Amino acid sequence: MKIFWVIIYNLLLYPVFFSGACVGALFNKKLWAGIKGRGNTHSQLLSFKNRVSSNAKIYWFHAASHGEFEQLKPILEGLKEVEPSSASIVSFFSPSGFTNVEDPHIDCKIYLPFDFPWTVLRVLKLICPKKIIFAEYDVWPNIVWIANLLNIPTTIFSVHFSNHTPKLFPVIRNFYRTVYGTLSHIYSETTSDHEKVQRLIGTPSISKVKVLGNPRYDQVKKKTDQFTENRTLSVLLRRKTIVAGSVWKEDEDVVLQPITQFLHEDSSSTLIWAPHEPNQKNIDRAYNYFTSVGLSTTIHKEKNIQISEKERVVIIGVVGILSSLYWEGQLAYVGGGFSTGVHNVMEPAIARLPVLFGPKFGNSHAAKELVLERGGYSITSSEEFWSKLNGIFTDEKSFLRSSFSATDVIHKNLGSATRIVRALIKD
Repeated sequence: MKIFWVIIYNLLLYPVFFSGACVGALFNKKLWAGIKGRGNTHSQLLSFKNRVSSNAKIYWFHAASHGEFEQLKPILEGLKEVEPSSASIVSFFSPSGFTNVEDPHIDCKIYLPFDFPWTVLRVLKLICPKKIIFAEYDVWPNIVWIANLLNIPTTIFSVHFSNHTPKLFPVIRNFYRTVYGTLSHIYSETTSDHEKVQRLIGTPSISKVKVLGNPRYDQVKKKTDQFTENRTLSVLLRRKTIVAGSVWKEDEDVVLQPITQFLHEDSSSTLIWAPHEPNQKNIDRAYNYFTSVGLSTTIHKEKNIQISEKERVVIIGVVGILSSLYWEGQLAYVGGGFSTGVHNVMEPAIARLPVLFGPKFGNSHAAKELVLERGGYSITSSEEFWSKLNGIFTDEKSFLRSSFSATDVIHKNLGSATRIVRALIKD
């Protein structure tokens, strides 16, 4: 069965995907940047190989994008502490990760090579990594299969499957079984994910699956230590600011009207608005909307977090400061829950904010925990968003309970990074 899927993937599935990406790149700058960047991957690896010690243990980490890299950061740091002479390659699928990530623990940053068998074989023979480690979900079949042929261990961590994941559907499951079943080790986020992985790969391989949590909890805690030390004021003493982060067009259709209504009814309230993709099109659309409804609006494109307090609405046009901006607010809306799945709810939670998001949150263990502990709330309509928004701000007891519960969810899930680093070295 594995040979069948290897043939289907290489003769049909990946060529179709690659062709579609090439056509899309003619109209999409991100796709074009990704394809063009992959043309430099081999030369970058060759340069890295020439400058690194021949005795160095090379670990290859892969993250789909900027968000998934946040899970890698504490693991990269922990690995350098335990094995300071090791070298780390970090590859990205998306330009948003490759372009925006800078970290001193990365020895070589590349785009993930095209998943053609000859491309993968050439790269793996050049680098000969000690291990290949995937973050959460972005697993590429030929890398796994060929690494297995070359006796290079492969690991994936923070595996999280939604209740209705297509990976467990008939036929599709057979394909993913050949991929996940070939991985050397699988570290799931929760016991529920552990059970789903077992169903996917079959019980004979059960011993290689462990529940080790999600290191992103550790990362958001570490990133905000400076704020918890320097900002001892109660969340109630902050400005009445709503921070809308990672907002998609689908989110706008639901939340814009009630947010506008709230800002008009409460003249002391303000809004920080951060599009998921802070490109000019999304920034202009937001700016034109807020100015058209009579709200003074400015665009912030600096890397510092000293944003204007003169305007009612501040639109964020830069990547990398959102996690800090949550500490400027009292309530957060996190986007993605009306499109591909909710984005990072941990950052507003550690900043003590009640968190609202759309109905598609099955991809996020943290969002599920927030709903369970009443530190976060899923909304399905503009009316429901307005009701929850208004209710949280008018009921101080409810606000404080949600604020405490949101932060408590983070603290209860710490420690995963250490467990994963130990497992990577030991397994």
